[in-house]
Amino acid sequence: MPEMVVPTFNQITLTLRDSLAKKVQNGTQEVELLSWMSRTALELVGQSGLGYSFDSLTDEECAHPYSQALKGLLLLLSVTFWPRTYIFPWLVKLIPAPILRSLSFYWPSANLRHGRELADYMWKLSTEIYQEKIRALNQGDETVVEQIGTGKDIMSVLINENMKASDEDKLDENELIGQVHFQDVLRKNFSLAVSTLIFAAMDTTSSALGRTLLLLAENPAVQSRLREEIIEARQENQGEDLGYDELVSLPYLDSICRETLRLYAPVPRLMRTAVKDTILPLSTPVIGTDGSVITEIPVPSGTNVHISIMGSNRNEALWGPDALEWKPERWLNPLPNVVSEAKIPGVYSHLMTFNGGGRSCIGFKFSQLEMKVVLAHLVETFEFTPSSKKIDWHYAAVSNPYVREEGSNRVQLPIQMSLVKKV
Repeated sequence: MPEMVVPTFNQITLTLRDSLAKKVQNGTQEVELLSWMSRTALELVGQSGLGYSFDSLTDEECAHPYSQALKGLLLLLSVTFWPRTYIFPWLVKLIPAPILRSLSFYWPSANLRHGRELADYMWKLSTEIYQEKIRALNQGDETVVEQIGTGKDIMSVLINENMKASDEDKLDENELIGQVHFQDVLRKNFSLAVSTLIFAAMDTTSSALGRTLLLLAENPAVQSRLREEIIEARQENQGEDLGYDELVSLPYLDSICRETLRLYAPVPRLMRTAVKDTILPLSTPVIGTDGSVITEIPVPSGTNVHISIMGSNRNEALWGPDALEWKPERWLNPLPNVVSEAKIPGVYSHLMTFNGGGRSCIGFKFSQLEMKVVLAHLVETFEFTPSSKKIDWHYAAVSNPYVREEGSNRVQLPIQMSLVKKV
């Protein structure tokens, strides 16, 4: 599957490149890149995940309503963390979900009503995309028939496999649509859906891309070395766009992505709830307040456990005294034995960035590929330098950059851009 989406990724990113090139064709310009990265990430997952175009990526058109709805819902999930975590699970056990949804129309909470409206819109659009694809397939649309037959996007793969399944194994329409959504506490009780696939590939990836571009702007030597690697790879590929095999074989590009995801995970913390009584062994014993040595911690069923992804990824005992420094070169050599011996349960490179186990990020390979395709095209074409504006990063469901302006913070990522001078 990753190999199949690269041509689509290249096509979309080239459109982005051309739009940005128009903005800087007359010289260096400050460009707000976070919005462009969000729009691009949504279009990448839209076309390769759903076979649907959300954004033409031309000029300064506004973000698609789906993107705005997702961002709004993520913000609501952040500001309603405590009731969502400690009150709603209790309500679920007492009141059937349909009744809870009905009550949400009368509940005196603007946040709840707004969240329900946003999520209902997202679910409605996902349903329309699915139904339109099925309608076109039934009418014999050659493009859709070929798209589903070859599995050019994730939704097409699901439809194709479902068509081949036996009657008892077939998924109904809602189950198929649900394959691109995850149902959290809110969704189960108030029909508030958040798309896992789009969330994993949009806001988190745009955050990681924005952070990487800012780091490259602040580290011109790293930026130049990466550009040289990309140009050399293109020359070896007879000037053609880099395919999957070429992209994943670029060591410095891979090192930059890994180091950014290590030091600046887009989601720096997570929470898990123990489903049964368990014992957590400690890798390093700690001394209790009474002087006793503690080697394990009992966790009763129902306990919410808050986990610091950032704390694990930046642990100096594993990564060394320079753990807080952004050093892509650390990945060009074998990692210290202590890192592999720590048995960090992450699915990606001894890191907790994409979590681990059965609840790990389903789109982590997709996200890495997005980053590499976008960076390869943009770094080859543009030179990035820092803006004079002060940029801070804050966490609200996902880490985002904020610019301080006239006493207020705005979600923005201004970076100076210019076309690379051809030698």
